[in-house]
Amino acid sequence: MTTPQPATTAQDSAPGKGGGHGMALLVLASCQLMVVLDITIVNIALPHIQSDLGFSTTTLSWVVSAYTLTFGGLLLLGGRAGDILGRRRVFIFGVLLFVLASLLGGLAQNSGQLLGARALQGVGGAIASPTSLALITTTFKEGPERNRAFGVFAAVSAGGGAIGLLAGGVLVEWLDWRWVLFVNVPIGLLIAAATPRFIKESERHPGNFDVLGALTSTLGMASLVYGFIRAGQDGWRDPLTLASFAAAVILLTLFITIERRSKQPITPLHMFADRNRAGTYGIMLCLAAAMFGMFFFLTLFVQNVLGFSPIQAGVAFLPVSAVIAIGAGLASQLLPRYGPKPFMVTGALLAAAGLGWLTMTDVDSTYAGSILGPMLVFSLGMGMLFVSLTLMALSRVPVHESGAASGLLNATQQVGGSLGLSILVTVSGAATTRELNQQIPAFLAQASPAERLRFERSGQLPPPWSYEVLTAGVSAAFVAAAIFAVVAAVIALFAIKVRADDLERLKGGGAMPAP
Repeated sequence: MTTPQPATTAQDSAPGKGGGHGMALLVLASCQLMVVLDITIVNIALPHIQSDLGFSTTTLSWVVSAYTLTFGGLLLLGGRAGDILGRRRVFIFGVLLFVLASLLGGLAQNSGQLLGARALQGVGGAIASPTSLALITTTFKEGPERNRAFGVFAAVSAGGGAIGLLAGGVLVEWLDWRWVLFVNVPIGLLIAAATPRFIKESERHPGNFDVLGALTSTLGMASLVYGFIRAGQDGWRDPLTLASFAAAVILLTLFITIERRSKQPITPLHMFADRNRAGTYGIMLCLAAAMFGMFFFLTLFVQNVLGFSPIQAGVAFLPVSAVIAIGAGLASQLLPRYGPKPFMVTGALLAAAGLGWLTMTDVDSTYAGSILGPMLVFSLGMGMLFVSLTLMALSRVPVHESGAASGLLNATQQVGGSLGLSILVTVSGAATTRELNQQIPAFLAQASPAERLRFERSGQLPPPWSYEVLTAGVSAAFVAAAIFAVVAAVIALFAIKVRADDLERLKGGGAMPAP
C-alpha cells in the first residue's frame, strides 16, 4: 500500500509564483555550479594568495582543505535541515551564507581571515547543495521530466570543476585573486532573489535535529579527510595522522551507534539496506576519487611541464565540460529504455580506459596528441555515470527522506574525492621520490658549479630533470585512479540490480514507495 502524495510533491505542485520549471531548474543548477565551481576556482589563484597573504607552502593547502572539510562534513546535516525546516528557506539561507563568506574571503587581510571565510563557505555550500538536489524531487514529476532535470544537474555537478579552472585563470590573470571569491556575491544574490519566485516551498516534516549524530558524523568525516590529507603531506607514520584516523574510527563508530538508537536519525541507516543504493554510494566514492585526481594532476602537468598559462590551462579543460554534458544527456534520454545499470558499467569502464591511457603520459607528450583523447573518453564515461548514480541514489526514497538521501550522495562524492586525492598524492609522492633518486645523479654529472650551488640551496632540480620527476608522479597517480574506476565498474556489474518497477518509474509510471 502506498501513502498519499504530500502537498509538495512534484505531481501536484508548481514552482513559485507562476514561474516555469525551466527557470526553477536554472536557479537550482546555478547554485550547484557556484558551489561545485568553488572547489577548483581557487586552485590557479594559490600562488598569488601565498605571496599576498604570507602563507607557507604547507599552510597554503588549507585554503582548499578548509572548504572541502566543512563542505563534506556538514552535507548530511544540510540535507536533514531542509527536510525539517523546509527546503526552500534552508536553500536560501545556505546561498546567502555562501555569499557572505565569499565577500569576507575576498576582503581578507591575513591568512587566518581567509581560512575562516573558506570554512564558512563550506558550511554554506553544505546547506545549499543537498537542498537544491532535494528540491528537484519535489519540483519535477518522476519520469522523463525529472530524468532531464537530473541530467542537467549531474552535468553541472561534474563539469563545474573544469569551468572553475577556466574562470580562475581568467579572473587571476585579468583582475586579481580576490575576484575568484568576489564573483560569487552577485551570482548568489541573484539566486536568492529568484528562488521565492520560481520554486515552491516544500512541506515541513516536524521533528528534532539529531544533534549528537550531526556532530559525530561531521567530526568523524572531517577527521578521516584530515588524516588522509596529512598522510599525503607528512606520511602514514606521522603521530597526528594516526591520531586523526583513530579519532575518525571512534567518532564514526559512535555515529552509527547513535543512529541505530535515534528515533529521528540524521541518516536513516535503512537506506543502506537497499543493495542498489549502497552500491551507488560505493561507485560514487571511487569515481569521485578518480575525477578529483584527474583534474588535480592534469592541471599540474599542463602548467608545469607543457608550460600552459592559467588561462590556457583553463581552456584546455573546457572539452571536459562539453563531453560530460553530452554523456549526461545521452544517459538521461536512454535510461527509461535500458535502465541505469548499463550506463554505470559502461561509464566506469570508459573512465578507467581514459585514465589508463593517461598513464602513458611522458615529458614528450603534447596536449593534442596525448591529453585530449583520454580526457574526452574519461569525460564521456563520467557524464553517463553521474546522471545514472543520481537517479539510482534517490530511487524508491520517500519524499520526506529525499533531503537526507541527496545529502548522503553529495557527502559520498565530496569525501570520496578528498580521501581519494590524498591517496593519489601519496602514490604520486612515492613515485616522485624514486624518480628523484635516479635524476639527481644524472643532473650532478652534467651540472655546472653554479647549477650545483643553486640545487644545494633550493633542493629543486631544474628542467628537464624536474619534468621527469613530476611526470613519473603524475603517471603513477593515474594508475591508482584507473584502479578506482575499475573497482567502480565491478561494483556496478555485481551489486546493481534494476527491477521492473524501477524501469516503470523512469518511464513516468509507478508510485512513490511508502516510508
